[in-house]
Amino acid sequence: MDRLEMMGVFLSEVEEQLQLLEREILNLELQGESPAIIQSIFRAAHTLKGSSAAMDFEEMKRLTHEMENILDKIRNQRLPVTQQVVDVLFQCLDQLSGLKREIELEGATRTNVDAIVHQLQQLDNRLVENVGSEGRLSAVAGQPVKKWICKVRLSDQCEMKIARAYIVFNHIKNWASVIATEPDLNSISEDAAIQEISYYIATGLEPETFQYRLGELLDVEDVKVVPLLDERSVSVTEAGKDVEQENPPLIRSEKEGKKIGQTVRVGVDLLENIMNLVGELVIDQTRIAQVGNLMRDRYSSDETIDDLEQISNHFSRIIGELQGSVMKTRMLPIEQLFSRFPRMVRDLSRTLNKEVNLLLEGKETELDRTVIEEIGDPLIHLIRNAIDHGIEEAEVRKKRGKSPKGTIRIKAAHQENQVVLTVEDDGAGIHVQKVKESAIRKQLIPAQNAEMMSEQELIQLIFLPGFSTASSVNDISGRGVGMDIVRNHIEKLNGLIEVETRLGAGTKFTIKLPLTLAILRGLLIRLKETIYALPMSSVIEIVRLSKQEIRSIKGQAVVKIRDKIFPLIRLHDYFNMPSGGMNTQNVYIVVVGLAEKRLGLVVDELIGNQEIVVKSIGSYIGKIEGVSGATILGDGSVALILDVTGLFKMANNSN
Repeated sequence: MDRLEMMGVFLSEVEEQLQLLEREILNLELQGESPAIIQSIFRAAHTLKGSSAAMDFEEMKRLTHEMENILDKIRNQRLPVTQQVVDVLFQCLDQLSGLKREIELEGATRTNVDAIVHQLQQLDNRLVENVGSEGRLSAVAGQPVKKWICKVRLSDQCEMKIARAYIVFNHIKNWASVIATEPDLNSISEDAAIQEISYYIATGLEPETFQYRLGELLDVEDVKVVPLLDERSVSVTEAGKDVEQENPPLIRSEKEGKKIGQTVRVGVDLLENIMNLVGELVIDQTRIAQVGNLMRDRYSSDETIDDLEQISNHFSRIIGELQGSVMKTRMLPIEQLFSRFPRMVRDLSRTLNKEVNLLLEGKETELDRTVIEEIGDPLIHLIRNAIDHGIEEAEVRKKRGKSPKGTIRIKAAHQENQVVLTVEDDGAGIHVQKVKESAIRKQLIPAQNAEMMSEQELIQLIFLPGFSTASSVNDISGRGVGMDIVRNHIEKLNGLIEVETRLGAGTKFTIKLPLTLAILRGLLIRLKETIYALPMSSVIEIVRLSKQEIRSIKGQAVVKIRDKIFPLIRLHDYFNMPSGGMNTQNVYIVVVGLAEKRLGLVVDELIGNQEIVVKSIGSYIGKIEGVSGATILGDGSVALILDVTGLFKMANNSN
């Protein structure tokens, strides 16, 4: 394994441990001096110290070493857990995150950690015991140095055993001299099935001390320490020259490409490329099926056609399985996003002097990694708004008969081929009258229009650009540049956002998103000679009605379907096409939905539904209102994918 691969393993482990640290420091603040929580924080800092030492990142190693000292005092009840301690631990976490970003961008750290290390040292005036120094200084003080065999057994779940063996080796070097290892770490091949490594060491420490320290390491299942009685009887390779080099490679092997354990790490770019290739296969599979149907019509008596049809069906099944497998590689649990919120809520609630309890549900819900990356900012804005505008201060809540601590509940769940995210608070709710007054005052809508709007329509005004009911501007919100961006961001993901609110009881935002943005099920329609695609997730129903059933209300074409009135638009008009189907008595109407809204689209012909691969068109023809992308059909022609959100906007603008 070269250093680049080692770096990938290291950064992945650091990210995992930083998330653990954030979660457990929050728990420490909430629950106080819990031995289990303190032990978990200590172990995370200890793991980071070992990993950074192995990769020779001195500043990260130094900081985590000082954290370890403080946590050891807390663990041994020589230092109480105060708010100051928690705050400094959070500052350490921020510093470690910054060091990680520097390593990601530059491969090295630039930030000096002297200031935060000094804060850690100032938490307690007593001298901090240093286990590493104790082990090495014992010989200087005249205490005897003994030799031991440390037999370290790695867990079955450890994915990269040789890499872990080197991390253990670097830990031991902090407090002992390594004489040898068995097997020899320099000569082990990448595919070697090792389970236990023996480290032959010399140290002045008691065996219980370093046995405990090694047992704290990640993926170490068991540690046994026995005296090295007769070193001449042990056949090992001397480690002083080869193993204890400045920067030992984690794995040396001439056998490239072999896997360790049950998983492999691959780059995101490779996954994206595989997804694109699968998309091309989906297109070709559709074309093969289409050609097969044409040949069946032309050569129905030829037995070769039956063979071709069987091959086509088999190809279709294989492509479907391949597509499903590749899609799974793109899916990530939304917990990776949710893990960012507790710390943010903690910091904001302290800044605003409010008490807020955050509940996270459905953290195991999986989403396409692209969707997770894109939905983060909108969710953060909703949470900030909930804390700033929704949750009241403790005294206000008490007067209203509420618990002094407000609650924000974030939930994720699958619903058919969508994921539903909700952000709900038990705060003050949205004051609809204030919304109306603010919109009129800011001249976002005419006063006469506002008087005719329903309560639900007035609530939707919060999504207008520049809208805000805040009486003053602060760093949290209130600048009027938020909710419109939230909705636009979600709509770009082919999603929608809904609002429910009760004055004095709270507000609930519901976001519905597709599971993936790469491949979707589309309804193919025809306007004159041109084929378009509509996302099936937006299609509510399809009806065929007589032209006589189309009515006009105040200049707007409408149609009545099962006692409900739907506005109607002719797509021909929006795309400047001659009207089609004028000689027929009946028309096809596709009813599409956006949140609670419904819209009927008049089309000339329904072709059918199929899976379509979404292609971007931005760099070719620019942005077209009402169009979100394009797809390649079975005959090789290109069909534009209609943007339902854009169609609703176009319909509203025309009215």
